[in-house]
Amino acid sequence: MTNEVVWCLISGSVAIILSYISVSIIKGRSNRRRVVGFFHPYTNDGGGGERVLWCAVKAIQEERSDLDCVVYTGDHDASPDSLMARAVHRFGVKLLCPPKVVHLHKRKWIEETMYPRFTMIGQSLGSVYLSWEALCKYTPLYYFDTSGYAFTYPVARLFGCKVICYTHYPTISLDMISRVEGQNSMYNNDALIAKSTWLSLCKVIYYRLFAWMYGTVGSFAHLAMVNSSWTQSHIESLWRIPERTKRVYPPCDTSGLQFKQALPLERPSSSPAIISVAQFRPEKAHTLQLMAFSVAVRNLDADLPRPKLQFVGSCRNEFDEERLQNLKDKAIQLKLEGDVEFHKNVMYRDLVGLLGVAVAGIHGMIDEHFGISVVEYMAAGAIPIANNSAGPKMDIVLEEDGRQTGFLAQTMEEYADAILKILRMPETERLEMAAAARRRAGRFSEQRFYEDFKAAVRPVLGKAS
Repeated sequence: MTNEVVWCLISGSVAIILSYISVSIIKGRSNRRRVVGFFHPYTNDGGGGERVLWCAVKAIQEERSDLDCVVYTGDHDASPDSLMARAVHRFGVKLLCPPKVVHLHKRKWIEETMYPRFTMIGQSLGSVYLSWEALCKYTPLYYFDTSGYAFTYPVARLFGCKVICYTHYPTISLDMISRVEGQNSMYNNDALIAKSTWLSLCKVIYYRLFAWMYGTVGSFAHLAMVNSSWTQSHIESLWRIPERTKRVYPPCDTSGLQFKQALPLERPSSSPAIISVAQFRPEKAHTLQLMAFSVAVRNLDADLPRPKLQFVGSCRNEFDEERLQNLKDKAIQLKLEGDVEFHKNVMYRDLVGLLGVAVAGIHGMIDEHFGISVVEYMAAGAIPIANNSAGPKMDIVLEEDGRQTGFLAQTMEEYADAILKILRMPETERLEMAAAARRRAGRFSEQRFYEDFKAAVRPVLGKAS
């Protein structure tokens, strides 16, 4: 008798839950609005992903003026006017009109702090819950993910949405799996696991299972735009929808840095500046850059001016703040406090000012999907020193008209060597390389993004009615 009661309670609960889900989906499908809904839970991260968001909104406004744009965000202080102002002041992107805003209250379920273990699957399932909140509140005709939450695509399809995404990088890649198989310790592979054959095997199984799930949900996209050759190869391998996958290089402010700001290639020679633009996240490898700078300074020729290193980036949360403080402490430990500057959450005009006096720009992330900051260095006339992998290696730091456009490095010694080469370079040689880099950067302009983006979305959005 007791078992029957328990079974009835379970069955009744499941029936109620399924009924609620069915009613929510039917209601959402019947109330779809003629809007493009941008799923971007963090509208204040200040990175390249946010630039893509605002350029995408502007492109939709230009292409389909009959469609409203809505931004789903977990930032409760965000308003249509404040987001429009932020797009201009932070990124120099002027929207045609303010986007509508739908505030989300379940964003904590995609925070990495919620999942100390099994972070990828935890955040992915959390994104399903968050997208459910978003779509129940406001169901768009077109669901546009600009933050890489592929597990939300089946949910959007259930609500009858056309699913479009701009993917900056795959949540999991074949490179990640191979590193775990090789027991290599990295920011996303704890040293304890890397040292254990048994734990590494378990993690490989987990990664391969997740990769299969990721491939399945990703295939629900009607259109998948990717930002680089590296990302495209991984997404096509995992999602297996090559006919719906389009490479659209991200919008880089090349024309603004080259023409509007009229930044000269000549730089101050008294104290050469080396700039590093990146969010203070673990994968950006700020410590490696600092250590390489330390080695370069120690080996600097006596007759050369002492350089300075400028870290420029934003902090998303208290963990980023802690990383920034640790970096400052490390600079003091290395006796470089007078040679290293830290610029947090700077405005666009201030970033331009810093780029305009830098002789070099340093980038340290392994498998950076693209590398907007690298392109910005080149457009501003700063010679790039980028990680020898993924986007910078495959798309950006390539020869232009037969001339070298920058340096690629992996180890601390290679970064230090590249820094010294630039500092020792005759001015005429530096100007030639900077000019070639600037020409190369023109391939990744904002205008090129708008053209390629509109061409990609046009078949999905159709014509204005």
